[in-house]
Amino acid sequence: MGPLQGIRVVELAGIGPAPVCGMLLADLGAEVTVVERARANHNAAGPADSAALGRAALFNRGKRSLALDLKVPEAAAIVLDLVAASDLLIEGFRPGVMERLGLGPEACLARRPALVYGRMTGWGQDGPLAARAGHDINYIALSGALYHGGGPDAPPSAPPTLVGDIGGGTLVLAVGLLAALRHAQATGQGQVVDAAISDGTAWMTGLLRSFHAAGAWATARATNLLDGAAPWYNVYECADGGYITVGALEPAFYRELLARLDLADDLDFADQYDRARWPEQRARLATLFRSRSRAEWCDRFAGSDACFAPVLDFDEAPAHAHNVARGTFVEVAGVVQPAPVPRFSATPGAPGAPPPVAGANGRDILTDLGYDAARIEALIEHGVVGRG
Repeated sequence: MGPLQGIRVVELAGIGPAPVCGMLLADLGAEVTVVERARANHNAAGPADSAALGRAALFNRGKRSLALDLKVPEAAAIVLDLVAASDLLIEGFRPGVMERLGLGPEACLARRPALVYGRMTGWGQDGPLAARAGHDINYIALSGALYHGGGPDAPPSAPPTLVGDIGGGTLVLAVGLLAALRHAQATGQGQVVDAAISDGTAWMTGLLRSFHAAGAWATARATNLLDGAAPWYNVYECADGGYITVGALEPAFYRELLARLDLADDLDFADQYDRARWPEQRARLATLFRSRSRAEWCDRFAGSDACFAPVLDFDEAPAHAHNVARGTFVEVAGVVQPAPVPRFSATPGAPGAPPPVAGANGRDILTDLGYDAARIEALIEHGVVGRG
């Protein structure tokens, strides 16, 4: 299933955007083997570790798991055997870690010259911050993306781990891997893909930077069309404590918004782009939206082109009629999760099997590599390979 059927991927287990990239490739049909730690220190790994999440580790869905003690040279040799039979490699360690394990690009490309070696880091493989720790909030701060989220009287804010890790990290790495794969398939020449979240997030600001360069985007937060200043592009609280969004950017949609709010003839709203009136208009709309429940506003805007949508939480979103009709969410082994994206007419992807226990597929993977039963048992007995 999926357009990447036949593509083999080796993923060195980590946290954040690298394993989500592996999930994306697995959803699209690639055979992804994730190499996990045979002797993991789960207290040090934190709550995002696959063992701590169990069946909820959605980033491991559709993958096979091989548990290895990478501090043992024999384990590195096994990974290189995997590499020799693979097309892509994904790793998310700090610069230099893979080299110290004997699994850097030079060693891997020697075994598989057409390999695409994907490196996911926060700060990149070089630069003053390359060796420093960080997380999503830090990367998007340095790239200029975080600054423009939030209101004028509060610290900047952004959705957790989405803008940097997934947008600037996962998706940029996936595109890089597939672009380099096309080159490798055409030429037989592999290469290294250096995907830094800070770089990727900076790239994501391109549209807003074009506005800024043209003088149409101010530095001050909440003073622009799309950052909460405009009353017709904003989030509002309802009578029941729920929230709704309106995004009536274009004049036709703005007129529809006013019509649904019985404000079509109100002179205070006659000029959509009269910035002097925006504060008063926001206040009036805030009062108006607080007069009804979220459900009532959903009924009022049903079938409308006013660019309206309710704000849903993780429990509510899968039950919304549009998401149900689209199959946006699926349930696998009792866990509700997003369906694979994007949609393909001829080669649809699938969420695959539930996340495996670390090392669950070890014997099968080693057998596929040509290891005999006695050797596999010896590797397990000596702790090189986890039992699963």
